[in-house]
Amino acid sequence: MPEEAGPSNVALDDMVCFNLHAAYRAVTAAYRPLLEPLGVSYPQYLVLAALWDSGDLSVGTLVTRLQSDYGTMTPLLKRMEKQGLIRRTRNAQDERSVIIALTEHGEALRVHSPGIYQSVVETFGFTPERAHAALEVLRSITAHVAPNDR
Repeated sequence: MPEEAGPSNVALDDMVCFNLHAAYRAVTAAYRPLLEPLGVSYPQYLVLAALWDSGDLSVGTLVTRLQSDYGTMTPLLKRMEKQGLIRRTRNAQDERSVIIALTEHGEALRVHSPGIYQSVVETFGFTPERAHAALEVLRSITAHVAPNDR
């Protein structure tokens, strides 16, 4: 007979961290068939979404905005440039900084974004209220992690 889960023995299915991991995998799985016809991965889609939202951004700003790291972002951006989705150029005011801008092709993919998001909302059964509640919980979790710890 399995031991009852207590404070020091939490069942896997009751762990918030495990359920966040499972939810992340479910989200990427839901996006995959929507993004494959566009030739982009989920992380690439997030870069595109950030650029659609904010315009040209430095690599550092993208790293911060997407809560990523340079070791992940740099190869991702190089692949996106080879695909013709973005342009990487040195900042004229600061040669150490690289600016990421959408190409015509990257900008053209924006037209698919509302339909992709709507499909995902429907897949997860999000009403505006459920989406708001989920965002509150997820943003609270993220807010409790110091920026230095990411």
